[in-house]
Amino acid sequence: MDPFPFVQFSKGAIGVGNIEQNQITMTRFSVAPMMDWTDRHCRSLHRVLSSRALLYTEMVTSGAVVHGDREKLLGYDPVQHPVALQLGGSDPAELAQAARIAEDYGYDEVNLNVGCPSDRVQSGRFGACLMREPDLVAECMAAIKDAVTVPATVKCRIGVDDQDPEAALFTLVDACAAAGIEGFVVHARKAWLKGLSPKENRDIPPLDYELVYRLKRERPNLIIAINGGVPSVDAALEHLAHGVDGVMLGRAAYHEAGLLGEVDRRVFGMDVADIDSFTAVEAYRPYLAEQLAAGVHLAAMSRHMLGLFHGLPGARAWRRILTVEGVKAGAGLEVVDRALDAVRAALAAREERAEAPAA
Repeated sequence: MDPFPFVQFSKGAIGVGNIEQNQITMTRFSVAPMMDWTDRHCRSLHRVLSSRALLYTEMVTSGAVVHGDREKLLGYDPVQHPVALQLGGSDPAELAQAARIAEDYGYDEVNLNVGCPSDRVQSGRFGACLMREPDLVAECMAAIKDAVTVPATVKCRIGVDDQDPEAALFTLVDACAAAGIEGFVVHARKAWLKGLSPKENRDIPPLDYELVYRLKRERPNLIIAINGGVPSVDAALEHLAHGVDGVMLGRAAYHEAGLLGEVDRRVFGMDVADIDSFTAVEAYRPYLAEQLAAGVHLAAMSRHMLGLFHGLPGARAWRRILTVEGVKAGAGLEVVDRALDAVRAALAAREERAEAPAA
């Protein structure tokens, strides 16, 4: 029996048990929505490493979903389930329409971005600036929830600028909870909307994990996942031990994707072998071949593979070959094979050195 049964969302209550209509699982571990990174190719790679991690799309604005090229924006390989769509916006009616479209595309969750600090997002009145408008966020979430049967969730910061984090976070969460929202992913940092770039906002504001732990303790009926500065599976397990329901990894999961190969066993308690990076490449190979045949450039996919062998001999050669040769016209699976050969050669050389007698 799975020692970590799925936590479930429902229209009226939260419980643990069998999946029923209008309910969907929320995994203990997810990979964050990251602009320019977690596209459909990246998510398919992450899925071969973990069968259970919840994968998020890049943020897509509600206006783009409603008025844009939906297949280009929303299309994905069904193997990516469970997969969540993150929306950006602040118009309740438009968000509801976009959420219905997302559900029609089969997404397992619709998430609203209340955490992105970029100037472009602020000018559109969405992202982290909405931390200052909890009633509007609650109105948006109520509209999304009423439009779909899959979970409607919020990803937020603990506050912005000079806000008191405790007041800002609890006010936002309570307003959304009053509208029937049960799931929250909290990036445990403030966002400074003036004076810091989006990159700086991922590092400079101090982390306040204890505030997120406290939110879970004081709102035990809500599903609280923690995000921000989580570097490893070990760190994720430490957060879970503090009582939060889930942990979201961002940059670590992207730059060191190989760590995802431990998630099914260590986080979900599955009786499975870890997926090493060589196995992951072989499992990803059919997807690469299919997409290459459809006219996708190798570099669009191989760029997400650069961190697979992080920390191993040959990792630099792996990155160099994929980066330099993968962008060439007509580049195909032979480039991946050459990069794999370089890693194998480096590993073999290390073993030979270890076995050589001391001089």
